[in-house]
Amino acid sequence: MTRFVHDEFAKDYLEELLKPYGEVKSSSKISGEIKEIDVLFTPSVEQNSNLELLGLLGKFTEFPAILEPFRNAASGDEICDCIQKLLEVKAGLRRDAKANKTRLQESDIPKLWVLSPTASPALLSSFNVNQKLGWLPGVYFLGDALRTAIVAIHQLPQTPETLWLRILGRGSVQSQAIVELSALPLNHPYKQATLELVYNLRENLRINQNLESDDRELIMRLEPLYQQDRERAKQEGKQEGKEEGKQEGQQDLIIRQLNRRLGQIDASLIERVRVLSIEQLSILGEALLDFSVVADLEAWLNQQAG
Repeated sequence: MTRFVHDEFAKDYLEELLKPYGEVKSSSKISGEIKEIDVLFTPSVEQNSNLELLGLLGKFTEFPAILEPFRNAASGDEICDCIQKLLEVKAGLRRDAKANKTRLQESDIPKLWVLSPTASPALLSSFNVNQKLGWLPGVYFLGDALRTAIVAIHQLPQTPETLWLRILGRGSVQSQAIVELSALPLNHPYKQATLELVYNLRENLRINQNLESDDRELIMRLEPLYQQDRERAKQEGKQEGKEEGKQEGQQDLIIRQLNRRLGQIDASLIERVRVLSIEQLSILGEALLDFSVVADLEAWLNQQAG
């Protein structure tokens, strides 16, 4: 089901945005009946002022947080399951504090943020939610003791502050957020990494046969952006390679592009890239734009060796 493709995208996306600011654990298992927290975030001891770049998402993660993103509207039972996970995490922290003979600080207990693309008035009413002063529309809090909020992404205002959450919406909300993402300056610290994750989502969706209309529209929305970005990357690669003018410089450029596209590649693959000729490096510089996993690089290198 495409829902699982979106689930993996959401986890990877949140981890990519939050890892500069603290410890991020995705699919974190908790005790009792086996359950997994989508994203458990613990901020660094030294707070980073750049967290403000993430707007409302940054505000969520000023303190320990559990983030539970949903592709489809979260049901009442699913939200209750999320609350149960939070309570089990809290119980575990209390046990640890007791064993260590320390006092559990309230600020060390995570807050739960349920990220739902939509939320009906009936659902929100069933949890007796309230909106707090100083918080944007679309953020609904349960009682303070539950340390939980439901975020109705479709109700968030269309502002830069909410962009990084609206990326996790669906339909027109997500499409508009992607347009805004593509319009960010090239030097924005999160633009390129986020686009790469979105392009990977596009590729993963394209291999599915039974796509929902939202997913088909998303692929269509991303196609021109992907082509523009690919062409720009080609031009950048050619220009940088020309400026460096040396084989070592071209090797470094290709390796940077591979790491940016595929994640940190291991040393053995880097060594195989470094023995390529200038002509082969030039060919690889264009071929890598079609790579989506490390196996694509390995297959290309094997083909060159053959």
